Amino acid sequence: MNAVRDPAVDEMLAKWRARWPEWPLAEPFVAPLHRERAVAWFALRDELTHAAWHGVDARPGEAKLAWWAEELQGWSRGVRRHPLGIVLQREPAAWPVLAAAVPSLLATRERPATFDDAFTGIAPFADAVSTIAATLFGGGETAPAHSVAASLLGERALAGGDAGAPLQSVAQAGQGAGDGTAARLWAQALLERWPPPHGGSIPGRLHAALVRERLRRYSTGAQDRPLPAWRALLTAWQAARR
Repeated sequence: MNAVRDPAVDEMLAKWRARWPEWPLAEPFVAPLHRERAVAWFALRDELTHAAWHGVDARPGEAKLAWWAEELQGWSRGVRRHPLGIVLQREPAAWPVLAAAVPSLLATRERPATFDDAFTGIAPFADAVSTIAATLFGGGETAPAHSVAASLLGERALAGGDAGAPLQSVAQAGQGAGDGTAARLWAQALLERWPPPHGGSIPGRLHAALVRERLRRYSTGAQDRPLPAWRALLTAWQAARR
């Protein structure tokens, strides 16, 4: 008899899929065994970064990340409370490594001074993300840490507007700061420092490629919207071949 499916799991996965409707076009390039795991992993990343970066008041995010640090430590001992743990906790990943990186993620809420500072600040969390992904999706090959950092920063640029842009891009924007100009300048700077994603796990590479393509369109003045189907499919196909 099949086990009863927990609807809370489906709710969490659907929440992430709604933010990335391009994913069904990229998902066929992922091994069937890894497809649900990939969505759960991206949903977990989204939960952590949203807690770190969103909201006017930092305190709710701080409390949520403290809870997540405890939760991830528990996963290594076979204990879980969050629905995503039903999919992810059983995998032999270094969850304490991710838990240990949570404080560094919280610290990135503060606006960095320069582009380089932004990469330096997110580096510990990006390293942990790369380590976990290499285990979750087999092969043991870690993605280039710089690319993972750029992908995370790209997601913040897309979601946060000028609020997440470094002071360097705010200064460049001048009187345009506050109307999205600083965020677009930051997007352009990210793209200049971020070659097309390569290496690492296929799910991570596909997701990063979609983030990069959205960021490219955003940097030219377009709104942050899902990619057209043909563009999403081409982007995924190219990323899967790298």
